[in-house]
Amino acid sequence: MAENHCELLQPAPSGHGVGLGVGLCRRCSAGLGALVQRPGSVSKWVRLNVGGTYFLTTRQTLCRDPKSFLYRLCQADPDLDSDKDETGAYLIDRDPTYFGPVLNYLRHGKLVINKDLAEEGVLEEAEFYNITSLIKLVKDKIRERDSKTSQVPVKHVYRVLQCQEEELTQMVSTMSDGWKFEQLVSIGSSYNYGSEDQAEFLCVVSKELHNSPYGMTSEPSEKAKVGDCGLAGKRQPQMLWPPASRAGL
Repeated sequence: MAENHCELLQPAPSGHGVGLGVGLCRRCSAGLGALVQRPGSVSKWVRLNVGGTYFLTTRQTLCRDPKSFLYRLCQADPDLDSDKDETGAYLIDRDPTYFGPVLNYLRHGKLVINKDLAEEGVLEEAEFYNITSLIKLVKDKIRERDSKTSQVPVKHVYRVLQCQEEELTQMVSTMSDGWKFEQLVSIGSSYNYGSEDQAEFLCVVSKELHNSPYGMTSEPSEKAKVGDCGLAGKRQPQMLWPPASRAGL
């Protein structure tokens, strides 16, 4: 019957390996050595150089989507042309500002976009890295944003103009820039030119005022509001409301 015996390991020269397998047999030390990461083994941490900005994350995070560019990067795909800088970080020629939301999504599965970032920019990066679930989330967010914008109630701005009968037809026909005729009110005859009385009217006009991404659109200039009516050399229609102090509001 063969006898089992242990061949003891000798301490490594200059003290290397002290504390790991010293005084143990080769067979026993094999299991202990497997628990310690050997030089040259793959680290769980990955360093990325995205457009000059460094990001440090785990392989588990980058491998969240098996079809993504980042998954292939971690697997050292031979068909993927990837370079490393002098620190060993993978070089990725993309905008680091928009990589943050992409990386955070891979970390916790939630889409978080700072208010100063455009959703379209995040979508562009999600498509580049081919993260399908993130692409869908960003597209849904863009549709939701656009839907809210389109549902904003339309506001109107009104102007009240005073004009004479001979000016009325031409004034209404030459209004431009989205102004529409709303109402005409006769206020009698206030002016007398020779033997003919000139009827006076109040003309109410309106224009839709839409919201823009940067707030309410400003009102046009006085000329753009009602046009010059083609009344060169004649008395121009007088705007009665709003007062001059509020016309630019």
